[in-house]
Amino acid sequence: MSLWKKIRLGNACTTNAHTYSPKENWSYVNYLDTGNIVDNKIDSIQYIDIEKDKLPSRARRKVQKDSIIYSTVRPNQRHFGIIKEQPNNFLVSTGFTVIDVNTNILDADFLYYRLIQNDLVETLHSIAEQSTSAYPSIKASDIENLEIEVPNIEIQVAIGSFLRNLDEKIRCNEGINDNLQQQALSIFQEWFIDNPDKTNWHQGTFSELVQSTLNGDWGKESPSGNNIQKVYCIRGADIPDVRAGSKGKMPIRYILPKNYASKMLTDGDIVIEISGGSPTQSTGRCVAVTQSLLERYDSGMVCTNFCKAIKPKSNYSMFIYYYWQYLYDKKVFFAYENGTTGIKNLDFSGFLDTETIIIPPEELVSKFNNYCKAVFDQVFANGKESEKLAEIRDYLLPRLMSGELDVSNIVL
Repeated sequence: MSLWKKIRLGNACTTNAHTYSPKENWSYVNYLDTGNIVDNKIDSIQYIDIEKDKLPSRARRKVQKDSIIYSTVRPNQRHFGIIKEQPNNFLVSTGFTVIDVNTNILDADFLYYRLIQNDLVETLHSIAEQSTSAYPSIKASDIENLEIEVPNIEIQVAIGSFLRNLDEKIRCNEGINDNLQQQALSIFQEWFIDNPDKTNWHQGTFSELVQSTLNGDWGKESPSGNNIQKVYCIRGADIPDVRAGSKGKMPIRYILPKNYASKMLTDGDIVIEISGGSPTQSTGRCVAVTQSLLERYDSGMVCTNFCKAIKPKSNYSMFIYYYWQYLYDKKVFFAYENGTTGIKNLDFSGFLDTETIIIPPEELVSKFNNYCKAVFDQVFANGKESEKLAEIRDYLLPRLMSGELDVSNIVL
């Protein structure tokens, strides 16, 4: 640490250096808003045909390779990232401060990982809360005025590369898992939706394939009275993470032992979100409960009371799960929502009893079920590795950034 020196970021970076002008005559724009990135994960980029639609007034900031984008509103919501690749005609919102480093002084990866450390995030958020704007926000000058300790450029590059490699491995696992899931869905469609033999199969409903349904529970935050059974409670918010192979961030709750006996989730169950949604996202999101998931937790699992669970008949779990997902992607569930304002609720029983499906021979369903179990085992193995890598990254990150650890002494 004795070789590290303190610098003011404004002396080593530029902010918001490049701005889009209509004179450039772009026919389209790929636009990233602040709400569509969290911790360097982009969920969507909006394609805008300028010849047909008006370009949002906030779509003005240009970026380049290794630009750091940092949301100026509520920094603690972590809407930030570093640009490694981008589509053509790419703009980001003026809600970001775009930071470009002087590479003679700073490594972009090193700076990115330093800026996302909790101490700096909280420092900037404290500044934001003192602002007079409608929302707690910072200015580009607030980032420029930050002072940080840095080693020489060679050590910065080594630290930044090491941390980036960990994140790239995690991202690679996420890509593999998404590909595995898409392959399984493609096979489902080939075997059960597009199969010419389906004209010989009989029509039915999901209710024919369901052994029972389970209600959710929420219990208490801590042991209270007879609520002494510790459980992990899967919520709608956990569905995307679990489907991606992660264990999610399920809260610990305490429920009645008798309720646990009737609501406990087991391998093969399917959890359905029945309340929530939005004008563009219907209720009905689902996630499969597998033994691989259950083994990641030290206690049993139930779903929240904003969800319900399906206990399929033997061998029908994966068939129901992917059929359900197929229909969800086709936006079928909007037709089964009730309530016109506020929170939407899924007509769960009505859907099970009335949505017509084609039921194939049991031997084909069983073959598909066995294939999907192998897929899910691999998905959760990749997810477990990614969580371990994230733990390593989060443990090493502050120690590398403070000079407590020498990156050259770390072997993975």
